[in-house]
Amino acid sequence: MPRFIHSAAALSLAVALTLALTGAPARAEDEKPVLTVYTYSSFISEWGPGGPIKERFEAECGCELEWVSTDDAGTLLSRLKLEGEGTDADVVLGLDTNLMAEAEATGLFQPHGVEAGALELPVPWTDATFLPFDWGWFAFVYDETRLPNPPESLTALVEAEDAPAIVIQDPRTSSPGLGLLVWMKEVFGDGAGDAWAKLAPKVVTVTQGWSEAYGLFLEGEADMVLSYTTSPAYHQIVEGDDAKKAAIFPEGHGMQVEVAGITRVTDNAELARAFLRFMLSEPFQSAIPERNWMYPAGLPAASLPPAFGALPTPEKSLLTAPEQFAENRRTWIDEWLAAMSR
Repeated sequence: MPRFIHSAAALSLAVALTLALTGAPARAEDEKPVLTVYTYSSFISEWGPGGPIKERFEAECGCELEWVSTDDAGTLLSRLKLEGEGTDADVVLGLDTNLMAEAEATGLFQPHGVEAGALELPVPWTDATFLPFDWGWFAFVYDETRLPNPPESLTALVEAEDAPAIVIQDPRTSSPGLGLLVWMKEVFGDGAGDAWAKLAPKVVTVTQGWSEAYGLFLEGEADMVLSYTTSPAYHQIVEGDDAKKAAIFPEGHGMQVEVAGITRVTDNAELARAFLRFMLSEPFQSAIPERNWMYPAGLPAASLPPAFGALPTPEKSLLTAPEQFAENRRTWIDEWLAAMSR
């Protein structure tokens, strides 16, 4: 190695060492912290709430919000489990009550430490790890111009030989698919396997996620699609279309609460908590009804668009405890697979 250094090189080295010791490079001062939030693809789609939420949060936090998406909540959890402690996620947004226990069992989440305040939920909320941001009821949506006489109950949909053709989602990859799995179990109990076998001939196809299924329905490939009671509000508000309806069944409807949690491995825990507090505030919550087309968890009913107030609502909500679902998930999916493959 040479024993001397050219004077210009020596000067450059001295400047570099000074900056390193003082920690004062101009570029570092201008850098903003980055919060990485995993979610599902429709949340950050062109029509989803992700765009305005990113803009509104960044205006408050002095940070950069980076969305990372997967197709659906089921694949969201699968990705997180695959990445393990090497995940880049600071926050995971879009899991639901059916996945909470399994998500917590990974050991990849920490207590949120956020005061939830008054939530607009039809069920009490006390979970220390996950916070809700929206909720809704699963339902079969139809177009009354194509299907003027829809089934009047879930039992009728299952039992009738001439029942409408439907499209549903795979419970292994989709949160609505899991929701239907629980809904069928809540209504038919030990007879759910037989009910699935009767329903199977009416299923045109099973899709990986919600977006694909709903697209097939809109293209006329099926008479009904598994979606939410709030889905018709989109068509009314955006398209001026009153023909899309949600069939309300007397047995009750499966309910979904979507949640967010902070990963245990994040280096941005305080920023992540700031995001969860923001998540329950008006700037975030007001983006939910007309962009995620669900009921916001922290926005009073009086603040909802009028079309939401006119939506029919189930008389009975069916919600299985997360621990019970986690314990039985594999068995219930196997039951579904066996029935659908007959």
